[in-house]
Amino acid sequence: EVFVIVSLTLFLPICLEQFARDNGYLLPDKTTPCTAVPAPPSIPGDSEEAGRCVVKLGWMWVDSASFSLYVNSISVALQALTVISMGNIADHPPHRKRLLLAFAFFGSLAATLFLLLPSSSPIWPASALLGICANVGFGASVVAMNAYLPTLARASEEVVSRRAELHATVSSTRHPREQTAVEARNGDESDFQNEPLLADEGGHVDEEEVENLRKEYNTALSRATSRISSQGIAFGYAAGILMLFVALVPVTLLHGTTFSLRLAIGLSGIWWALFSLPAAAWLPSSSLASKIDSENDAEAAWVEEEEENDGKREWSTRREIIGAWKRLGGMLHWREIKRLRYTFQYLAAWFLLSDGFTTITSTAILFGKTTLHMPPSSLILIGIISPCAGIVGSLLWPKLQRRFVWSNLTVIVVLVCLASLLPVYGCLGFLTFFKNGSVKFGGLTTPGEMYGLAVYFGTVYGAFQGYARAFYSELIPTGEEARWYALFSITDK
Repeated sequence: EVFVIVSLTLFLPICLEQFARDNGYLLPDKTTPCTAVPAPPSIPGDSEEAGRCVVKLGWMWVDSASFSLYVNSISVALQALTVISMGNIADHPPHRKRLLLAFAFFGSLAATLFLLLPSSSPIWPASALLGICANVGFGASVVAMNAYLPTLARASEEVVSRRAELHATVSSTRHPREQTAVEARNGDESDFQNEPLLADEGGHVDEEEVENLRKEYNTALSRATSRISSQGIAFGYAAGILMLFVALVPVTLLHGTTFSLRLAIGLSGIWWALFSLPAAAWLPSSSLASKIDSENDAEAAWVEEEEENDGKREWSTRREIIGAWKRLGGMLHWREIKRLRYTFQYLAAWFLLSDGFTTITSTAILFGKTTLHMPPSSLILIGIISPCAGIVGSLLWPKLQRRFVWSNLTVIVVLVCLASLLPVYGCLGFLTFFKNGSVKFGGLTTPGEMYGLAVYFGTVYGAFQGYARAFYSELIPTGEEARWYALFSITDK
């Protein structure tokens, strides 16, 4: 989140545009450096072309403002190719952590190298390569990180307790030999030493009790998933805001020079690398992650099957990458869509919802600047207020969920309904009595409303991000988290 808040959405696009401007020339003659004049000149009869800054890349001229857009588009395309290719590998517990850390340090290194690349360098186009590498590293590491979410939720104390209670109840009805085999497979016999040798009442199963325990387990797992996801969003927002304040100091003191923008991006890269070290130290090891996943459910046959396959063949990265693309074709097969219809329905909804939220976030600042004529200081303040409200929302909504005993799906529906009120409120500004100034407040026609709506939207959006990710984890097949989160990430793009 630090790289996203500080660099990806704020300083990186500006820095790339500044790199191009520092090396570009003004139209129409392409001889006057863009930095030679404080503002583009206005030439009658050629208002559209005159004054535009263009930079030569290879054999073609590119608008300096479009340079960062091209870089972003290329990075998103490569990010999609990368996350699909790594799906099979990240689903393999021994390699998931390695991928997460490798891409995290790859992306953070690319961001940090901005410190060493001045815009006056003859290799300044390498800034585009660094931006692409940083974005690809970020996207790939996030997919690997999200794949840990179900594992971490299953390892939480409440879920472990519910699972043990459910397993003990079911195991007490099994034949002693079957029970012993299950215990041996789970690798934990101590929990069942005090269990009776024979099941009570001749092995009679209390279906109602088992069903109630299973519901309690699913509820505990759902809450643990949403809690971990929401807390992750909250901590990420908090770190991003803190780093944003730190980065704003040199940017403000140096009046937004290219060096100050490079410094902001480099600092975000250093932060990213440093705080990847706790993940390297504390995330579950491959053996522990496999143990947690295998204990999740007695029906988790994929674990045994993959273990057998791994024992029969030597690991090959090339084969896994090819297999990931084949698996993608299988995931999008009509038979698979019918089998996992709720998962694909959610992906379709996520495609629309994420686009809606992204549209609001990407146009809000532009609307405030061009329509409400808000100064830059006010726009920066709104950019800080919204993620601060996101922290509050990420922590508040799990408490409301426990208070009203809501499922993750119910919370998402409520959040979407609340978010839908924002464009409805904005549409009020088209009404006559708002447009002609009869009413001085309402319909998003005054700058003051932007502050209140920034708090409102941030509270909703911060919680929505956490719950959307958490609910999706309930719909994907166990043991295939990375490849399905890769599809989730692509749909978001």
